[in-house]
Amino acid sequence: MVIACIFAGGVGRRMKSTDMPKQFLMVGQKPIIIRTMWHFEKHPEVDHIVVACKEEWIDHLNGLIQEYGLKKVTAVIPGGETGYASIHNGIMKAAEIMENKKDIVLICDGVRPILSEKLISDSINYARKYETAVPVTPSIDSLLYSEDGEECQKSYERSSMYVTQAPQGYTMEKILWAHEEAEKRGIINAVSSSELLIELGEKVHLFKGERSNIKVTTPEDLEHLRATFFYRAMRTYANEEIQ
Repeated sequence: MVIACIFAGGVGRRMKSTDMPKQFLMVGQKPIIIRTMWHFEKHPEVDHIVVACKEEWIDHLNGLIQEYGLKKVTAVIPGGETGYASIHNGIMKAAEIMENKKDIVLICDGVRPILSEKLISDSINYARKYETAVPVTPSIDSLLYSEDGEECQKSYERSSMYVTQAPQGYTMEKILWAHEEAEKRGIINAVSSSELLIELGEKVHLFKGERSNIKVTTPEDLEHLRATFFYRAMRTYANEEIQ
């Protein structure tokens, strides 16, 4: 069994959207969250979708799920105060659905609307093989370290740096162990599941992600995303005109 656990509990402060969380913003006449969820909905190996959503937006999301005909959504539950808390809530709900601890959970933020079927499949397959599967892309920029953002005396070798993406895949056994250990050790705010496992002393398996798989975080990301969908729509229209 494969369960997609999508967390959409944030408010999108970096997006500077005051009236609506970023995951509900429209792109190409569809909300970003629906575009993200649809990739899991249509994937042949995904059995269930669990969404951790900002509580006051749950009714709105349920309405969208019904409007766009998503059938695999098993539960929409309240998110937490942090991204980690939302992931935790989603994992605990997924644990109620799983058939056994070898089932796969795919953990993904709700603002990745350009996921490919191959990326989801790779995450599932590598998780089955290694228990952990984290898509990454090589850093194409030089990296400097600074504590105050003004002065720097340390740089990192670019060839060894990677940018993490989602969905990250795990066996239920592995991710449940990680969350149980985190509770024992008082770890309450890991940025991602991969960072949680690394903090617990575990290794995670990396595989090649896709640079097009952007996370919509800033107004610039949203502008890029809308331009991408506009270009795709125009290309489709042009092809139809030729035919």
